[in-house]
Amino acid sequence: QVQLVESGGGLVQPGGSLTLSCTAFVRISDDDVMAWYRQGPGKERELVASITGGNTKYVGSVKGRFTISRDSAKNTINLQMNSLKPEDTAIYYCNAAVFRPASVYWGRGTQVIVSS
Repeated sequence: QVQLVESGGGLVQPGGSLTLSCTAFVRISDDDVMAWYRQGPGKERELVASITGGNTKYVGSVKGRFTISRDSAKNTINLQMNSLKPEDTAIYYCNAAVFRPASVYWGRGTQVIVSS
């Protein structure tokens, strides 16, 4: 069973924008941490952004360009990506760390390609 499903990936030119969405099919509360990870070709998976309560965090390379947000009504999180660079090319994965009961969920990923 898939608990998190990503969508919105695609091919964009450098400087362009793209919005990723992750729909959760498991109960997620505001106290839980939801995040976006990414893994580029030949690279290690890295944490891109996270959100819990009113707090958001970003890896330095995307600060000022990416915005993570939650839509509680739709049980989703989004990642708005602006000013995209070729180095942003990666498979982006949605992640949820649930505290009660303690569990971790991963989506299958959505591909983002930034190229001319």
